[in-house]
Amino acid sequence: MRFTRITIIRTKKPNTVNVNELLQWFGGTLGLFNLRDKDRSCFRVFLVLLKKAKQGEGITSDEIAEQTMLSRGTVVYHLNKLMESGLVLTEKNKYFLKVSNLEELVDVIRHDVNNAFDSLKDIGRDLDRLLEMK
Repeated sequence: MRFTRITIIRTKKPNTVNVNELLQWFGGTLGLFNLRDKDRSCFRVFLVLLKKAKQGEGITSDEIAEQTMLSRGTVVYHLNKLMESGLVLTEKNKYFLKVSNLEELVDVIRHDVNNAFDSLKDIGRDLDRLLEMK
């Protein structure tokens, strides 16, 4: 069974055209970046993956660490978090965003959420029958 943790935080979009602020808001809305990440390390890892997605390439954790000036352990921690969210894939020691652009990323997340709710509904129906609630 595949587990994906999806967090959506509804916040007001900032009134800015600053790309970094919008990306921070976008990732924060998806629960990727939080206030405990004081040095924005997850955001920095995400940016590197986003740039590589634009180029259609993967990247190793060592390369991400070098580009972000973070420890490899910190990078791997955030990569695992992003993989748990279903946003990052790994193949042959390289990491990739699951999709090639952010709009597609939202569509993938929407699909995952809809599947999760469909599954919950089916289980709820089965439980209702077992508990004789219907």
